[in-house]
Amino acid sequence: MTASFTGGHSDPTVQPVPASVVRQVDAADTTLHNPKRAVISLGANLGNRLETLQGAIDALEDTPGVRVKAVSPVYETEPWGVEPGSQPSYFNAVVLLKTTLPPSSLLERAHAVEEAFHRVRDERWGARTLDVDIVAYADVVSDDPHLTLPHPRAHERAFVLAPWHDLDPEARLPGRGAVADLLDAVTHDGVTTRKDLELHLPE
Repeated sequence: MTASFTGGHSDPTVQPVPASVVRQVDAADTTLHNPKRAVISLGANLGNRLETLQGAIDALEDTPGVRVKAVSPVYETEPWGVEPGSQPSYFNAVVLLKTTLPPSSLLERAHAVEEAFHRVRDERWGARTLDVDIVAYADVVSDDPHLTLPHPRAHERAFVLAPWHDLDPEARLPGRGAVADLLDAVTHDGVTTRKDLELHLPE
């Protein structure tokens, strides 16, 4: 249920949406289609990590039916499940969306963004250009193996919980409780805020 975009490569799935369509989507988001709130986690540890995260944010914003509402600070994280020093560190961030897409379509879009950034899935804990994970979608709880909601490991990952808490201190992970409490219960080793770096809301 993860999802990738590397700037400068042509991919029809990540082309900009005309302004007229964006305006229509905005109107739909606020009135007709009852938009849902979604939480997306981004991570990259290959290439220009900051540029990749920003490109993924911009690609999500260019999706009809998706509006990026908030972007967290950048965190730097040591890779999980591998020998220390065997991979570059990750840059991680969380974005809050309003979307009229159902979860399955949002996942398809996440995968398309990953693929545009040349995400390779050769090994489970391998380095990657981009992860785009759906952490939570409204209050949906589902054990569908194609898309488990909320993300089955989000509650134990400081690199997800910390930036999410930065954006919304009152946030709750469906079925797990307050993000603040979950964050207090996990180790923060190897997860640090990069105050010198910044991601931006799409213009």
